[in-house]
Amino acid sequence: MISALPELYFRLRDNGATVFRMADDARNGRLDMTQIATVNLRSGEYKATGDKALSEADQEAIKAWIADRQESLPWRRLDRAMQVIEDINQTAHWAQTEASDKDLEGVADALFLAMHDLRQVLVRKTADRVRKETKAAKD
Repeated sequence: MISALPELYFRLRDNGATVFRMADDARNGRLDMTQIATVNLRSGEYKATGDKALSEADQEAIKAWIADRQESLPWRRLDRAMQVIEDINQTAHWAQTEASDKDLEGVADALFLAMHDLRQVLVRKTADRVRKETKAAKD
């Protein structure tokens, strides 16, 4: 079990989190989670859920979580891209050394489309960057 129960728990969701107040129900031997707020990371805003009132401590904890999460997101996204590279390498190794024809038949089209989509995005972004650099060098 958890040694030190946090007051708030942030359940991640797309572009934010749902915030829960944690309570130890010792009588029943379980944890109670009461939803108290939602957070929008893109706007940096949060709002109480329903008729729940957020204390100053709640608001400060939510603001601190937003700041910490926004600071770590660029690193997390880069780390995810690096993980994708490893996954692609491991998938290539699996396809070459272990996968049966039936295995490959089941995933080949999806892999082709995903890799084609990624390639298009990378080519477009690289071309845009080179174009900007070339224009800046001429100016």
